Amino acid sequence: MKIVFHGANAQTFMPEFESLLEQTHDIAFVPDQLESAADVNLYQSADVVIGIRYDAELPQLNAQLYQLPSAGYDKVDLTALPQTCAAANVFGHETAIAEYIMMALLSRHVPLFEADSQLREGNWHYWAGKPTGLRTELGSETIGIIGHGHIGKELAAKAKAFGMRVMMANRSPMDVQYDKNFTLENLAQMAGEVDILVNALPLATGTDGLINAQIFSAMRSTGVFVNVGRGAVADETDLFNALKTRTIESAIIDTWYQYPSSENKNPEPSALPFAELDNVLMTPHMSGWTKGTIARRQQQMADNINRLVRGESIFNALK
Repeated sequence: MKIVFHGANAQTFMPEFESLLEQTHDIAFVPDQLESAADVNLYQSADVVIGIRYDAELPQLNAQLYQLPSAGYDKVDLTALPQTCAAANVFGHETAIAEYIMMALLSRHVPLFEADSQLREGNWHYWAGKPTGLRTELGSETIGIIGHGHIGKELAAKAKAFGMRVMMANRSPMDVQYDKNFTLENLAQMAGEVDILVNALPLATGTDGLINAQIFSAMRSTGVFVNVGRGAVADETDLFNALKTRTIESAIIDTWYQYPSSENKNPEPSALPFAELDNVLMTPHMSGWTKGTIARRQQQMADNINRLVRGESIFNALK
């Protein structure tokens, strides 16, 4: 079979990928912009394409499988793929994302770097026994998670390990009873009962702008909003205004509204000046990007190709 990795994101998964395959296959790479005839020919002759973007503007595929190296597939038009071409995504990012969230939340309670800096200057502000150094504890807070998928389940387990109360909102019924379970229709109610509200939903039909001014207004004034799902699940303007007016205390944002492209390699993450706000922690969509995530996703993609060769059904089929 001919396996083609399309684009810079997919290229990240190429090293040592061949060693995970049960048979020998031809493996090639084509850039995001298919400008040469040779690249177009490689792309169209592939049996398996690994990439994160497909639409009618790209050359028509003849592949048996379109394999995403990611969980999100909002940039793939499944209806544009040939009827005979299967499509699948991968996960494996939930461990890294849950660690990122817990680290970001813990930093609000455990000022390690500030204490280190102060002590180097002879300042014992945080010394046990002095009333000045009393801290709060993460375990005393309640976290509300939107989306009972891979990320939501992993985060809930880690939050419980810290002693937090966990509430969960999901579109479909959940097989786990948390401290409280909610439907998405009752999201505002959950938002008003938690200290931390986390979006772990992908961008899909019904989630665009789901977290809006109504939800932010329902949150406590001391509330923290965390977005590790997709940026657009939280209304861009409503989130900015909620932070600027201190309707909510702060936010931790890892997924955004504008991303690097071939035309603009270093864009602002939003059309709005989030960087001017002092109550937001901004990171460049990095929460799931670890060596562990890469390895787990490589294995899942290789497993699907091996199953395709054996004539078996693939995992995480999207159509």
